[in-house]
Amino acid sequence: MDAHTHFSCFARYNVWATKCLLKAVEAVPEADYRRDVGLFFKSIHGTLNHLLVGEHLIWYARFGKGLSPKVPLDTEAEPDRERLAQALKGGAANWLPLIEGWPAARFDGELSYTTVRGTSATLPFAATLAHVFNHGTHHRGQISAALTALGLPCPELDLVDFLQEEAVS
Repeated sequence: MDAHTHFSCFARYNVWATKCLLKAVEAVPEADYRRDVGLFFKSIHGTLNHLLVGEHLIWYARFGKGLSPKVPLDTEAEPDRERLAQALKGGAANWLPLIEGWPAARFDGELSYTTVRGTSATLPFAATLAHVFNHGTHHRGQISAALTALGLPCPELDLVDFLQEEAVS
């Protein structure tokens, strides 16, 4: 599988998984949505904000714009629950056209940027892009666990579920 096909699949999966998770989160009462449920970023709201900051405000800026924003990882970028959900959906949708616009050779290169702590970094481009999607999977899993702990249903977010759904549509 070539890099475009591989990462385009991850980008589509990211959109699908984000929508599925946010649909499940709609059922969470406001008090539970914002309270500390033991996640690294404390609440479901805090973890969703971290996804917005990490995936969209930091990594998308690095990959798509060549910028190195110094946004703290625990920033509450969007306090409003509905606007946060819309920003996450919109941000996830931005990755596919970006990936499809890169020449094949780009995936074999490097990504140079300045970390949020101000140090220079140069990493393999494709592996670092894989990190972006893996990071989202990690935090969606944390939120799924929080939903279960709250006694609420959590969505099936396995990549194979997405692939099976995509295959029949």
